[in-house]
Amino acid sequence: MPRWRLPLALVATAVAAGTATLLLRPRSGLIDPAAVDATAYFSPAQLERADDFRSLQRVIFIGQLALSGATLAFLALRPPTAFASWLERLGARPLLGGAVAGAGLSAILAVVGLPLGYWAHERAVDVGLSTQTLGPWLGDQALSAGIGAVFGAIAGAVFLGLVRRFPRRWCVPAAGAVVVLGVLSTYLTPVVIDPLFNKFEPLPKGPLRSEVLRLAERADVDVGQVYRVDASRRTTAINAYVGGIGHTKRVVIYDNLIEDYPREQVRSVIAHELGHVHNRDVPRGLLWLAIVALPGTFLVQVLAQRIAPGELAPRRGARRAGPEALPALALSLALVSFVLASAGNALSRRVEARADAYALELTGQPRAFVELERSLAVRNIGDPDPPAITQKLFGTHPTTIERIGFGLRWQQEGRRALSR
Repeated sequence: MPRWRLPLALVATAVAAGTATLLLRPRSGLIDPAAVDATAYFSPAQLERADDFRSLQRVIFIGQLALSGATLAFLALRPPTAFASWLERLGARPLLGGAVAGAGLSAILAVVGLPLGYWAHERAVDVGLSTQTLGPWLGDQALSAGIGAVFGAIAGAVFLGLVRRFPRRWCVPAAGAVVVLGVLSTYLTPVVIDPLFNKFEPLPKGPLRSEVLRLAERADVDVGQVYRVDASRRTTAINAYVGGIGHTKRVVIYDNLIEDYPREQVRSVIAHELGHVHNRDVPRGLLWLAIVALPGTFLVQVLAQRIAPGELAPRRGARRAGPEALPALALSLALVSFVLASAGNALSRRVEARADAYALELTGQPRAFVELERSLAVRNIGDPDPPAITQKLFGTHPTTIERIGFGLRWQQEGRRALSR
């Protein structure tokens, strides 16, 4: 394989990710946050508690990523004899074997990550953030592993089929497959995957539903369905989110948010989620994926051919790739996904900042917004101002300090709520 292909793939992926982020980032509707001193909103005990909890949770999370990457690297570069023989036997029926191998790799990663995941869970139980005992938690892990195995099987069969059919340019159809799978998963997850873990009920008629509909009318959006989810059976943390596209589009509100928080703060959360609907942020995320898919899969192909040239580097007269190529493909995909996710997070933070600004514009209640952000951090034991490097790599939202700053700036400028 020519040496220039790897630098070209790296540059193409970086340019595509940067271009997609610049093209799709919000250019208006943002607020420049006011300067905020964390000690003005959080006591020393609250800040110390958050730092003690979150700093080690971040280390555990990074350890899980590193352990998963090391496992894939081991299986791709120095596979145990028994594992290599198993993959070779699966080659008798390549596509079925690819599905089995993909499911197997997913299961191996789930098992490898279980000890660190259990440690993180127990720490969450100790601080009162998780309400799950060991049995239900293990049940959720088994269910997640089963779902991951299904997705692994699909990915294994699809990728291996494309590699075998288009040995030199499989990255092109693979990019299309990535986009299709992204759209399908966004559409189906709210109605197929999420109900396996939680109970979702349409928000019943009453003051809160009426408030949601009034806000949606003022925002001039089709809110889709509004659901209440029984999140309190697992956690004391509160949240809300927008998911799905088309007929599965919905706003989901945690039951403990509805029950435990003042109405004006719940209204602020709902207005934030309506901001995502108003700005069509879920379709924008899929468009970002479509832009980066081809250069990203090109980089996956080049890396995989470097890692496993015997199985993946196309040569005249060589046999077509079999399931033994999947560890190299999985490792390459994991590496590229990590890099692209960090770039996507930069866009996500700006999108979330715009949704915060929209919530302030829609409700006109900056004090409720500021108190909500403060209370969320305390309740969820969040770090109000996490380390810059972890925020850049993993942060999907602005920091709590920045979000409080949005509310203060809006109030200082004497803005008024939207009138429609």
